[in-house]
Parts: sequence; C-alpha cells; structure tokens
Amino acid sequence: MSNFFAELQRRNVYKVAVAYAVVAWLLVQAASIILPTFEAPSWVMKAFVVFLALGFILAVFISWAFEMTPEGMKRTENVPSDEVIPQWSKRKFAAFIIGVAIIAAGLFAYQSFRAPKSTITVNSDNKSIAVLPLVNTSGDPSNEYFSDGLSEELIAVLAKIPGLKVIGRSSSFLFKGKAADSASVGQKLGVAHLIEGSVRKQGDRVRIVAELINAADGSELWSETYDRELKDVFAVQSEIAFTVAEQMKVKILGEKTRSDAAPPNENLAAFNAVLQSDFYFQQLTAESVQRAIHSLQEAVRLDPNYALAYAKLSLAWRQYAASFATNDNEQAYAEAKAAAEKAIKLAPDQVEPHKAAGWVAINPDLDFAQAEQEFRRALQISPSDAGAKSGLSYCLMAQGHLTEAERAFSETLSLDPLSVSIWFNLGRLAISAERYQEAEEAFRKALQIQPGVARAHAFLATLDVLRTDPAAATKEAQQEPDGFWRDYAIALAKQVQPDKAAAEVSVNAFCEKYTNGGAFQAAILYAVRNEPDQMFKWLDTSFATRDAGLAQVTVTPFFRRYFSDPRFVAVFHKLRIQPPASKQ
Repeated sequence: MSNFFAELQRRNVYKVAVAYAVVAWLLVQAASIILPTFEAPSWVMKAFVVFLALGFILAVFISWAFEMTPEGMKRTENVPSDEVIPQWSKRKFAAFIIGVAIIAAGLFAYQSFRAPKSTITVNSDNKSIAVLPLVNTSGDPSNEYFSDGLSEELIAVLAKIPGLKVIGRSSSFLFKGKAADSASVGQKLGVAHLIEGSVRKQGDRVRIVAELINAADGSELWSETYDRELKDVFAVQSEIAFTVAEQMKVKILGEKTRSDAAPPNENLAAFNAVLQSDFYFQQLTAESVQRAIHSLQEAVRLDPNYALAYAKLSLAWRQYAASFATNDNEQAYAEAKAAAEKAIKLAPDQVEPHKAAGWVAINPDLDFAQAEQEFRRALQISPSDAGAKSGLSYCLMAQGHLTEAERAFSETLSLDPLSVSIWFNLGRLAISAERYQEAEEAFRKALQIQPGVARAHAFLATLDVLRTDPAAATKEAQQEPDGFWRDYAIALAKQVQPDKAAAEVSVNAFCEKYTNGGAFQAAILYAVRNEPDQMFKWLDTSFATRDAGLAQVTVTPFFRRYFSDPRFVAVFHKLRIQPPASKQ
C-alpha cells in the first residue's frame, strides 16, 4: 500500500487532482456570474458542473497512465524510472494553487455578498406609516366589515397628508389576523411607524382604540380611546389623522377637519352600506362583486349625493364587466361609466371619483391619455394614494412610455410593497426589456407574497416559452390554479411543443371556451403560432369587446415581430398611441 501511495506521488496524481479541483472551483464561480448575464437556462449550469466532474475523473486517469516528457506525452510504463521529467518546484506549484484559490474565493465572495438586483430599494424614512387592520372586538363576526372599512378609510385620510408616506391597503391588509412583531412588519412594509388598534361597535355607539407604534422597537408613541356615538365616526378618523401628523411633525393638508369619506349629510346608513361593499368587493368573486354593487346601489339610493359611493360603484361595475360578465358586459361598462361621471360631477375635488374615472378611461374607453390626466389629478389631491399611483403607472405602460412606467411602478412599490399586481407589472416591463431573470424574480416575489395567486405561473410559463423551454413552460402552466389563466398557460405551452396537432387542438379549445373575455389571449396564442391573419382577427375582436388586455399591447413580447405590419400600425392608431420600435 505504501508503494501505491508513493507511486501516486511519483506520477503527480495528487498535484493534478488538487490543481484540477481549484481550477474547476474557479470556473464554477465565474460561470455562476456569467451565465445569468446571458439568461442561460438553469440546465446549462448543471451540465457544466457535471462536465467538470467527469473531467476530474479523466484528468486523474491521464495523470496516472501518462507522463509529459521532453519528447511529448508517453504512457507511464514506457518511461524509464531513471529518466528525468521536468516538474514544477513545490514553491511554484503552491504559488499557482494559492493564486487560483484567491481568485476563486474572490469570485465566491462577490457572488455571495453582492447586493441582489432589485427594482427598488424601500427606505423606511421617519415620515412613513402603515395602518394595520383594526381588530373587530365586538364579538360579532358580522361587524368585521365595519372594522375593515374604518381601517381603509383611515388609510385614505392619512394618504392626503403631504410629506407622509402611507402604505396601501393591499400590503397592510396582508397582516390581518397574523401575529407578527412590529420590527418585522415595519421592515417588510418599509415604514418607521405603525397604527394598530381595535373597533368595538355596539348599537349606536362605537369604541375605537388607536395606537401609534415605533416599528423598530415596538414602543408606543401615542394611544387614545374614542368612545363616541356612531354618527361621530367621521370626526374620529380626522382626529386620529391630525394627531398622527402632529406626532410625526408633518403638515396637515389644508384646513380639513374631517374625513372625505363622510357624505354631505353624514348619512350613517349610506356610509354603512359603503363599508359593506368594500368588504364584499375585496373577495373578488362574481357573487361578492355583485353583492358589493347591490350595497352601493343602496348607498346612493339612501344618499343621492354620495360621491364616494358612486365612485366605488363605478369600480365595482367595471370589475364585474372585465372579470365576470359574459353577455351583459356592455351594460356593466355603461353603468361603470355613468357612475364615474356622476361621482366627478358631485365631488371634483375628491380622490376616488378621479380614480374611478381613470380606470373607466382605460377600460372600456381605451383612452389612456385621459386616464393619465385623471390619475395625475387624483395624486394632486392625495399624494400618497397607492391606488392612484398604480393607475398612473399602468396607463403610462399602456401608452408605451415604458421607462417612465417602470420608474412610476417602482415608486408605487414603496407605497404598496406587497402588492402582487405591482410585481406583476414590473415583471411585464422586464419581459418587454428582455430582462428575463429580473422578470422571473418579480413573478416569484408575487408568489412569495401570496402563494397560489392567479396568473403568476402563467407569467412564468410565458418566460419559459420565450426561453424555448417547453418542458418548464408546461410544468409552470400545470401549477396555475384552475380557471382561465391555467387554460391559457397550458395552451401557450403546447404551442412550442413538438406535437403540432395537440397544439392546434388546444388553441381551438381555448378560443371556443373563451370567445367572450379571452380575445386578447387568443391573439397571443396565434402570434406564437406565427399565424398573423388569425392574430389580427382576434385583436379586432379584442377592440370590439373593449378587452382589458389591450392595455398590455406594448409589453406583450410575442407581438413584437408584427409591430411594423400595417395592420398592427392600425391597431396602435385605434388605441391612440405610438407604435414602439420593432424588434426582430
């Protein structure tokens, strides 16, 4: 055995093994940095590591079986034992190994400690706050809508304060019913302060407990208990907002002393109906949105001058038309538009009417420039309104102002960092710029925030189609929850698979099933199939049915090759936007 190890040393097997291992480590570190830059599929890195492992076996075998002599490489048994073979000195070999190891370690440190690429850095400046959902302590689950509604209205009131960063509902409500320490919540939301509290509603009285918390250490900065008659709930919201602003030394907007949520005659029944509608609307099912519409119709019946109720009614009708209506979506869109116009007429200086008008301008009107005006007006009134900022970002994207849209969405993210829709749109913009790794990170962030959310796996399947990885696209599509987006993702993945007959069957089945409401996605499927006539047919259908997907034309990668086609130029003309530069 001692002779065997001595022979290993004589044949330089040890040196070759050590040198190969160190160089291979260097190559792995370099590849881990270079391959993502070129959007290489994950299997490339795996194949590279396997190749290096096989190379190690081959290198050790060669070092055992062959010797490098002045006359060239010879089999070891053909080299006389007394022949002098040039070798590196131990000092040179050690210097080589140490040098390569230092370079590899440097690359490893760079890979490990470099700041991950992020769309935005969230700073928790001192003048920033999140309203966590107020807890319903009445003992009656049917009052849940009331505590949720007051939480939302308090967010809306605080958002009107200039200089104060206020986190939007979709992010702060993710912590409803969850036990989490204030430091963790503050870090996730990027804020320095939190408002926590409870609502106890009994009969015609309400008790609201509000606390201002330092997010970093959980210390209480201020607290107050309000025991009031229900009719005074409007004033309580403004009192809390004023006190919070004073605590953080920011300027109160104008001379307002009460919430804009209050109708002119403080009709409590109408206000209660609006809070109920909010509770139903957030569930986003066909039945719940219909219930929200009924509640809002009751609110405007009780108070015909209730601008906020009309604005919310517009949003509810629009949501129903875009997501759930089939044969009656034209009527639903008409109701949405009429309600928005009524809200603007009643309260041109309130936020919600302009937000409602902005979304109606996007869809069904497909007037993205008008939508931009409405959202900009809303932000003048309420600078920290995450919904208005998100709407502005969306209509900038729809007009093809992609750089400006991405910047606006990134700013919106600081107001609503856990909003999956914002992460989706940032992912769309990254796809349009062919930054596929960044897009994947955005979609996976959305899944991390809300596991099982619809569309995330469909977006990831789109990325895999663009990367020409049909197996991965199919895997992602199959993880999409049942429904429209799963059917679309599966049909999309099939279009890049070898089985052309199955691909055609899938696209025909999708188009037949979703004739109403799926025209834009049908156009995408035919774009992937390189069938422009069918693609333009479905784009025309999209326009005729006021399909919401048309707002995403400029960021849909499968359309790029057709942007210079006169028929696509006509589409852009109808949408009143400039066609982006064509990419081949």
